[in-house]
Amino acid sequence: MSDDLKREGQSKGNIGDLIRSMRPIQWVKNVFVLAPLVFAKQLNERDPLLRSCLVFGLFCLVSSSVYLLNDIKDRALDARHPVKKYRPIASGRLPLPVASGAMLLFSCVSIALGFWLNPMVGLTLASYVVLNIFYTYGLKRIAYLDIACIASGFLLRVAAGGFAIDVHLSIWLLLCTFMLASLLGLGKRKHELQSVTNQQSSSTRAVLVHYQSHHIDWVLRIAAFVTTGLYIAYTISPSTVGQFGSSYLVWTAPFVLLGLWRYFVLVGRVTDAQSPTDTMVRDPIFVTNILLWAIVVGLIVYWQRLMSVMG
Repeated sequence: MSDDLKREGQSKGNIGDLIRSMRPIQWVKNVFVLAPLVFAKQLNERDPLLRSCLVFGLFCLVSSSVYLLNDIKDRALDARHPVKKYRPIASGRLPLPVASGAMLLFSCVSIALGFWLNPMVGLTLASYVVLNIFYTYGLKRIAYLDIACIASGFLLRVAAGGFAIDVHLSIWLLLCTFMLASLLGLGKRKHELQSVTNQQSSSTRAVLVHYQSHHIDWVLRIAAFVTTGLYIAYTISPSTVGQFGSSYLVWTAPFVLLGLWRYFVLVGRVTDAQSPTDTMVRDPIFVTNILLWAIVVGLIVYWQRLMSVMG
């Protein structure tokens, strides 16, 4: 009886550790999948909404498989990191066969369901897996190319969302996505470099030796300027004004500026070894700003439809 209880407790522990290794808090990144749905003004249409939500779920599953792959590959290095050493795989709490089996299962199921929904969605999910395999086993050691890989992953999220509902993807939307994702990646590298310099972490990321803090500062400034410019260009472009019936979307640019400023503040903090992207989703100012931006954008994009319903 005691052996049965021990096995049951171990099973529950494995499930909990597996869920933690799947990084549910990082699933917020997959909301980029919903961007085509929102800006195509199909948010209130049942079939496109269901298809987009399904793709969101598939990206949560496939991105979790990538996190498992990364933790399996880097388990020895993570064990020497002040924060990562507590991860289930690095600490040994999650057995390697369980982690490997879950990784393969999540990848296969998500890609198969993606092809069932739309062949282009399945191909996009498969491309995401292949991209991250190359990233994990080599590209993440090449400065700035590692950032390009991260940004490309966000592009694939947006592309999958567009393929799911069969809408044309704006080049402005894709460029904004790529630049914003590049900012997130650069900020993370900046924070890691500062943490190592201030001896507040022993980073396991080999690519940091190829980065220099003052270079990243310049690239971050340029990326922030370009991102803001692209967003404003998108909001005032004739196609956008024609689609939404007004140029009011440009007035959401201050939210973008505030969000970028707050992210720069979070990047500059080196009080711990935690990633700024993890801190970002817990920061009240940043989260409130994002929510307000989403509300204002929603009102502008769907204003005419709201008025017709109310009328």
